This record gives sequence, C-alpha cells and structure tokens, in this order.
Amino acid sequence: MSAGTTTDDAVLLDHARAAAEHAYARGWTDGLPVVPVTASVLEEFLAATPRARDEVVARMPNLGREATVELVAVNAAMAGCRPEHLPVVLAAWDALMAQRVVTGGAWQSTSGPAPLIVVNGPVRTALGINSAGGVLGPGFRANATIARAVGLVVRNAFGVRPHELEQATQGVPGRFTLCIGENEEESPWEPLAVELGLPPGSDAVSALLLRTCEFIDNRHTDDPERLLWDIADTAARTGAAIGHRSSAGLVLGVEHAQHLAAAGFTKADVQQWLYDHAVRTRADLDRAGKDESGPDADPDEPVHLLPAPEQIPIVVAGARNAAMSMLVRPFGFTGWSRTAHPVQLR
Repeated sequence: MSAGTTTDDAVLLDHARAAAEHAYARGWTDGLPVVPVTASVLEEFLAATPRARDEVVARMPNLGREATVELVAVNAAMAGCRPEHLPVVLAAWDALMAQRVVTGGAWQSTSGPAPLIVVNGPVRTALGINSAGGVLGPGFRANATIARAVGLVVRNAFGVRPHELEQATQGVPGRFTLCIGENEEESPWEPLAVELGLPPGSDAVSALLLRTCEFIDNRHTDDPERLLWDIADTAARTGAAIGHRSSAGLVLGVEHAQHLAAAGFTKADVQQWLYDHAVRTRADLDRAGKDESGPDADPDEPVHLLPAPEQIPIVVAGARNAAMSMLVRPFGFTGWSRTAHPVQLR
C-alpha cells in the first residue's frame, strides 16, 4: 500500500481490479477497463432520461439485434459516463439510426468506420463537452465516454467484435471515441443543428460514420480561394476514392472559418466551391487504376468526386492556436441524413 492508503481502501481497489478482470474475461470491453455496473447504478442512469427503459433505440437489422434504453445505459455506465451523459448517448443513437449506412450493416464494413458525434447547444457547457482546443483528442471525460458508450453498445449488444462479426481490414482509431462539441461561440455561421432545422439554442446531436480524418495545415495565405484550393486538393486525392466516388466533410478550425466568412463565404458557398473544385480527370483516375469509364472516354474529362454540395457537412470546432482544420471522410456515397436530434432531458 502507498502512504495514506488504508486497509479498507486496498480491499476496495482489489475488488475494483477483480471486477475489471472479470469484464475482460467475459469479453465486455473494447480493450480498456470498464466500470462495474450494479443495479443501483443502472437505476441512477435510467432516472436521468424520460425515455422508457424498454424503448428500442438502436438496431442492426441485418443481424436481427437491437438495444433498449436500459442496455444503452448499462454500456454508458461501463464506458465511464456519468448519468447525466445518458441523454446525449441516446440522442447519438437517434442520429445514427437515421443513417441508412448504419442500418445497412456499415458497422461490419471492411473499412471499420467510426461514428463522429457532434453536440450543439448549452448542454455542451453543462456536461463539460470540449468544443475548443484538442477537440478531437483525449482529456475530456464527456467527449471520451459518450462516444465510447456507442462503441460498447456495438460490441456488447450487436456482437460486432474484431475477428468475429467485425470485418475491418485495419480499422480507424476513432472507433474508440470521436465526440465533439461545436464551437458555436467562435463560429461565424449558424450551428449545425440550426442549419439542419432545429431552433437556435437547441441541445442536439448529429452523427455520421467516418472512414478517417485528414488534417489540413494552411497558415500560409490570406487568400480565401487559395485556402479552399488546399482543402479541395485534400478532398480530391485518389487514395480516398473508390472508383470515381469519394466523400468529404469539414471540421473547420476557428481561424479558417472566420477567414472564409470575412471574405463573404457562407457555409453553402464553401460546400458549393468544394463540390465544383474537388475534381480529377479521367486520366488521373486511370493512373491510380480507378477509371471506370472504358477505353473510349476522354482522358481530360473532369470527374466530380463528391456526391453533392449539401452532402459536405461543415462544423466549426477547435481553438485558434494555428490555422489548422480537419477533413473527414463520411462512410458511403449516397450521403448522410442531414438530421439533428434533440437531447431529451429529464
């Protein structure tokens, strides 16, 4: 025992370690220790939501499996959430269930996609959800555990585990946790939830599956179109395309967003600009072995890689430490649902 640790403390810690090892032995973890859940803990979580414990909130139709509010609560507690985080976890599942790729078996894709969860509204501050510096990294309990709770449901309720039902070739690190708050306070544009139809000030969650994230470091120019060219070039790289199809979204840093807005760009303008310029020629695609047009096609014909302007989600998050942003790759090419889902608080 260390100095200041009592015998009772040591016994408690021994029990905690034994509980963690028990969870490992039962296959309940994502590789990290989980928190033991008792009946009283479960009731404390369920008291934080007005939703019935037997309401089904998550489904995997291709496997015939589903998860109720109660099962989500168990996994949220195991993930390290506090009870007040549960309404956000449930709203994240509402958002994910609106994605056709999610209900179509994408959790088992060979790309191993990860859910990006975006939180809007005052609930960000109330729960300590990070929206600023290090927003995509570790260090904030709410961000880490809310997203982890989603992953544990996928594992424990759906049975999608590596080397079993999961078929990821390599997977992505974001499968552990990828939950962010939008930096509404410094964004020059309306929050994502408002763009998607909810009233200003709404506590809401949007979500989509991602293949990966790619950073854009551009502190080199004051010309907004040069910045957009840099983003478009990242979006149009052939390595991210499957044939002639690709996808892209933006988690814009504050400086980039404010710079574009000061030059008169709305979010819709940015989306249209990127759609128009994220283009490669047939010859470019052919060099990468991805041209599907046949031998008679014009090699100089331009090909739009992104599906539609409105299918390029844009969120402002992070701090103004340097002019950096992140390009994300939504899973699938038919687009995301473009929906925001209210957080239902008790």
